[in-house]
Amino acid sequence: MSTAPQLVVHRDKELMAQAAAARLITRIVDAQSSRGEASVVLTGGRNGNGLLAAMAAAPARDAIDWSRLDLWWGDERFLPEGDPDRNVTQAREALLDAVPLDPKRVHAMPASDGPYGSDVETAAAAYAAELAAAAGPEDHGPVPAFDVLMLGVGPDTHVASLFPELPAVRETERTVVGVHGAPKPPPTRVTLTLPAIRAAREVWLLAAGEDKAEAAAIALSGAGEIQAPAAGAYGRTRTLWLLDAAAASQLPRTLYPPATA
Repeated sequence: MSTAPQLVVHRDKELMAQAAAARLITRIVDAQSSRGEASVVLTGGRNGNGLLAAMAAAPARDAIDWSRLDLWWGDERFLPEGDPDRNVTQAREALLDAVPLDPKRVHAMPASDGPYGSDVETAAAAYAAELAAAAGPEDHGPVPAFDVLMLGVGPDTHVASLFPELPAVRETERTVVGVHGAPKPPPTRVTLTLPAIRAAREVWLLAAGEDKAEAAAIALSGAGEIQAPAAGAYGRTRTLWLLDAAAASQLPRTLYPPATA
């Protein structure tokens, strides 16, 4: 079931990162209070890493019980372990190395020099199996019902490594797939599919900068998910677009209240 998107527009990308970090800390603490644990899907890119860096700088981060938090990724560049372009490498640098996480609950996607070698399809299947093993009977499917799944939005409307018109965005059965020939480097990637993304309780889409304005306008205008993958990303209980004023500049003001600007 699709949830109508809610929009929050901040003055600039720094304020957006700080507010999103505060929102995420609160959401994790609430989930841990109600269920004893929480699960979050991280995104890379400048906005995803900006949010993590803001969390690292926020005193409120200490309210989180980091040992009872599961971290997953929406996609990953299929590169060797420790490569600076891998999302997990950047996340460790921005936040993860500074907080007391349980290493067993940090679910990085396989690297190209890992146990599956250069076989991206097998690596994707292994991550799908890891997700399925973590899903409980209450999750109603082969992935956990993540508390928050975050996605950056590309200028072409891609989310995770689901690019317009490419096979991965058309996948309806598998939860994780390998991507070949991605239009931005590196061409080989591992990504969650739309069915896996939609298992999340809340999906947050992050977009900042003028280069994201057209993508936000297209995705929020009723475009189809094959042509505009961001349009197909929604949560089971909430879909939240977190934007800065530049990324929201092509949206009609009727979509968001002036008080959020």
